[in-house]
Amino acid sequence: MTHCFQSGQVNELTARLIGMAFTSANVFETDLPQPLTLNPWQLTPMLDFPLKNKQAVVIENNGVFALLHQEHPDWPLILQSGNDFNDVYVRLIQRLEERGMRYAYLGDIDSAGIRMADRFASLLKQTPAEAVAALQTPRDVRLWLAELGKRNSARTRALQVTSPVFQAEMVSVTMFGKFVEQEQLMPIYTQRIADWLKQED
Repeated sequence: MTHCFQSGQVNELTARLIGMAFTSANVFETDLPQPLTLNPWQLTPMLDFPLKNKQAVVIENNGVFALLHQEHPDWPLILQSGNDFNDVYVRLIQRLEERGMRYAYLGDIDSAGIRMADRFASLLKQTPAEAVAALQTPRDVRLWLAELGKRNSARTRALQVTSPVFQAEMVSVTMFGKFVEQEQLMPIYTQRIADWLKQED
């Protein structure tokens, strides 16, 4: 797959294009153009394919994924949007974790986004949910809702989540009755991701 960003174009890839199975940037050691989208028939050889990085930021929103990749083309990123936790995605996420991959998750601060983060964390066998939420902690969520939140009852209704860290975030969203979209946090993301990628295991 080849995709070039050109100056002045909309910085978004369609969910259908990059959400078919498993889309990542700078996770696998390959000279193929990035981001790289893997389809079901490509799964088996990629389970043990050499890795370029041992940590990656999982991004819910495909537009944010595309923009972060454009601005930081060497960052290891994985796209969550559009795959609906399909079998290929789940198997690769779990296999990469077995091989030592560290994950942090960033998504919309609304009911659906928090539930998605909780579901992602539930896929992992060795990584605590607190580590998955390292870039977007319950304290961060409270502060961002207070400072940047927009009111919307449909996006802030209580949904069931299992991890205490995401339960705390869900409570904040429902109590404030506000949500924050990923695009609003881009300046914060840039510094946080850069700092997290410098951390050692």
